[in-house]
Amino acid sequence: MRSILVVSEERETYRIIRACHRSAFRVDLATTGDKALDMLRTKRFDYLFIDLDILQESKSGEGDGLQAFWEVNPTIEIIVMAPQDMIRKAVMAVKAGASNYLTYPLSRDEVRFVIDSIDETILIQSELDYLRDKFWQADSLEIVQTRSKAMMAVFDKIRSVAPTKSTVLLIGETGTGKGVLANLIHKHSNRRDAQFISVHCGAIPDTLLESELFGHEKGAFTGAVKRKLGRFEIAKGGTIFLDEIATITPSAQIKLLQILQDGTFQRVGGEETFDANVRVIAATNTDLKKMCDEGQFRKDLYYRLNVFPIEVPPLRKRKEDIPHFVDVFLRRMGKFNPKGIRHVQPVVIEAFLKYPWPGNIRELENLIERAYILEPSSVLSPESFPGELLETDEAPSSAPPDASMTLAEARREGLKEIEKGYIQEQLNRHRGKIKDSAKAAGITTRQLHKLMKRYGIRKEEFKPSS
Repeated sequence: MRSILVVSEERETYRIIRACHRSAFRVDLATTGDKALDMLRTKRFDYLFIDLDILQESKSGEGDGLQAFWEVNPTIEIIVMAPQDMIRKAVMAVKAGASNYLTYPLSRDEVRFVIDSIDETILIQSELDYLRDKFWQADSLEIVQTRSKAMMAVFDKIRSVAPTKSTVLLIGETGTGKGVLANLIHKHSNRRDAQFISVHCGAIPDTLLESELFGHEKGAFTGAVKRKLGRFEIAKGGTIFLDEIATITPSAQIKLLQILQDGTFQRVGGEETFDANVRVIAATNTDLKKMCDEGQFRKDLYYRLNVFPIEVPPLRKRKEDIPHFVDVFLRRMGKFNPKGIRHVQPVVIEAFLKYPWPGNIRELENLIERAYILEPSSVLSPESFPGELLETDEAPSSAPPDASMTLAEARREGLKEIEKGYIQEQLNRHRGKIKDSAKAAGITTRQLHKLMKRYGIRKEEFKPSS
């Protein structure tokens, strides 16, 4: 049976909500925010109806007090109740994440409607999530997992454009995974059973670029002792990915423009025209529009490439995905070098979240690989990473004592740091499981929750990405 927790000092509010949902819900009452939190720790509730005044009294961070309840029950749907003159604040609570709001005096029809509408929204979202997951192939699910809104938008665009034949331009810094995304588009396109040819244009000498892309005839130039097929010919029926497209020569730009405009090309030194039945995905880490303005890149080619642009955010703008990447890279390393390392010390993750990542995801992967090789224990520790990565995160014990404090104050501060580190280590060892961590620490789950709240520790940081 589903359940509702009403948080209000007015029993009439509780009576109305209970009367509306008596047959379908168990309805309990809490008169304070603290009492509500205690009840949430011992029972599961699906909905929380809470007075705005009590919610504001529970404020301990962002979201006007909402976070305190989500830390205990991340899936609970919160409905805010407020008088007419506080509607603006109720709307702000909804913007902060509350599911909906009601105004006093409560209307029974509105109380019934608010849960019905939330249930319908959850159902629609679940169906949408199912269809989205169904779209992605099983071996791609690891790639498309993200907590970043910017990357969710990127994957939405990929989902839309993949089944089409449109040219895609991936824009982003080096190391952001543009090649991985290009392959993802191909694997979910109608050309998935044909070739995916990747060409790093910047790595091919200018004198050989046209030959590599379009092929050449025997005798076309010195050293052309036999006919050679180009990448566009090999990729027929499939997809060609042109990385660092900004580096191609002016003459290669003209030939590429012909392919995008007419779907045809000639080999170097040849006169025969070939059909280029191939989809083009290009990538760049430079501003092509600026290059066009400076005369370094053809405008007509830019417009042909820029049919469906997708901007890929750098890692520093999607740091919420770092724990997932770490988990993925550790699993990959474990397949080739089974040392049994599956976790990273929390202090390392904290350092990762502060680091700017100029080399993006590629830099993170390289650091994890290096640390995996060096690490002697079963958990990646700071000692296995470069010093500059952790230079801002010195251990509290190595910091000089603050002589302006009394001895008692210094002891209290030191104990706080020890207590915080101990709780983090227990959660890390038990992969974020509250019950197991509390048992190992010799305290109750309630005490552990209080300590986690005191030090701003979230269990999700220690759970492996699914």
